[in-house]
Amino acid sequence: MDSSDTSTTETPAAATADETGRDANRSTTPGSEGFKDFISSGWAARDETLPAARAQAAFAARRRSAVSAAFPGVRLVIPAGDMKQRANDTDYPFRAHTAFAHLTGWGSDSEPGAVLVFEPEGGEGHIATVYFRERAGRDSEEFYANPAIGEFWIGPRPSLAHVSADLAIDTRGLDEFDRVIDAVDTATVVLREADAAITERVDHARIRFAAEEALSTNASDAPFSLEVGGEHAPDAELARVLSELRLVKDEFELGEMRAAVDATKRGFTEVFQELPRITSEVRGERVIEGVFATRARLDGNDVGYGSIAAAGPHATILHWTRNDGPVVPGDLVLLDAGVEMDSYYTADITRTFPVNGTFSDVQRQVYEAVLEAADAAFAVVRPGAIFREVHAAAMAVIARKTAAWGFLPVSAEESLQPENQFHRRYMVHGTSHHLGLDVHDCAQARREMYMDGELQEGMVFTIEPGLYFQADDLTVPAEFRGIGVRIEDDIVVTAEGAENLSIGIPRTVAEVEAWVQGAAG
Repeated sequence: MDSSDTSTTETPAAATADETGRDANRSTTPGSEGFKDFISSGWAARDETLPAARAQAAFAARRRSAVSAAFPGVRLVIPAGDMKQRANDTDYPFRAHTAFAHLTGWGSDSEPGAVLVFEPEGGEGHIATVYFRERAGRDSEEFYANPAIGEFWIGPRPSLAHVSADLAIDTRGLDEFDRVIDAVDTATVVLREADAAITERVDHARIRFAAEEALSTNASDAPFSLEVGGEHAPDAELARVLSELRLVKDEFELGEMRAAVDATKRGFTEVFQELPRITSEVRGERVIEGVFATRARLDGNDVGYGSIAAAGPHATILHWTRNDGPVVPGDLVLLDAGVEMDSYYTADITRTFPVNGTFSDVQRQVYEAVLEAADAAFAVVRPGAIFREVHAAAMAVIARKTAAWGFLPVSAEESLQPENQFHRRYMVHGTSHHLGLDVHDCAQARREMYMDGELQEGMVFTIEPGLYFQADDLTVPAEFRGIGVRIEDDIVVTAEGAENLSIGIPRTVAEVEAWVQGAAG
């Protein structure tokens, strides 16, 4: 972080657009011509060797072909998104929009503000081009005076030729994107959620085109309009198509998912190795979070989502991400975490383990019920099965167990009736969600393709039943209160049935106890 003295009397260089409104009034960058000449000279020549196309490039090209076929003759605008402000002149780490990454193969090294454009090319095909802000020369003020994109501040940035070779796709400077906007017509479609500023430009251009067309034809109404709330049906269709395109993973994606699971296992093991320190800290949950995050940064880009490091009664809170509680021997820890690779593909694994390495009788009872539900759900996974059947199989076990323990006001069979669902008090979430570039992938797919869809070979999703007995839940005996258990695995549908990608991460009572005890020494 720049700690320059804001009281300096140096004449600052002209503020760039990125600095305006953030830190231009405290800039101390020299503005003399002598300084500019000196800092712009004396640099070694860059290595301009072009890379071979990355492995994902061929897969991304096939995905683009599928999108092109779905929108013949239509211009498509798919932004990567831009930096998001965290506080004043600091931003959150950039992550490109999932659809942009899927269609370009550009992951953690992608450039903020980039845009993928499908330009119709006669017939029904398209020319795909990535527009992004190319690095400035070392003789420019941007190089040393722009903290947002200057290479002196953030490190080397790629050239158009480098990215074109790397991704095997045409590239152009972002300044040429104005020509795309100038060519926008009412048929142009934009991925609305990716970049609000670009969406607004496309909207204005479509409205302008419609108005001009109406005037030229003396039409009473423009043929283009936005629905209430800014929705536009073709835009929504694009979001749906791009989401459904990710439902079935290709060979490259499956390899990345396996790597993400392997890295996640290493992260879990390292957490166990730090248990002495974890239990000694007042906010031991944060030590868990930090240990796992270190592995995520070493093996990948980051964590795939906010890690849940929930100890004791916090394990009954489904999305506990504050992670500020103690980790006490005798309690359980529910660790829900996943490593996101540089390609953005993420694992999503949950293991619940005893801090002292041994489950109590009640903890074991709850854990084995959840494990039985997970195994029952896995048993129904096969091509042709309906996605919601996975959840139904797990819920049958949850209802049966909670009824047998006397927690329900009716039998298990009665509770499973749609008008009842009493067992869901102890597991209100679903059992499965698709997984990939997003931890909750393909979320904009149609229900008939997702929840009511047939499972297909290559689909990847979680199986994650749980039981959560809140500390103040008077419907269960005192010894159950404050116990939360979830077991989550990542599953791929195969031609014969299914494969548990995370089967190598201990999940039975005996395996988990041995794992914790062994890792802790």
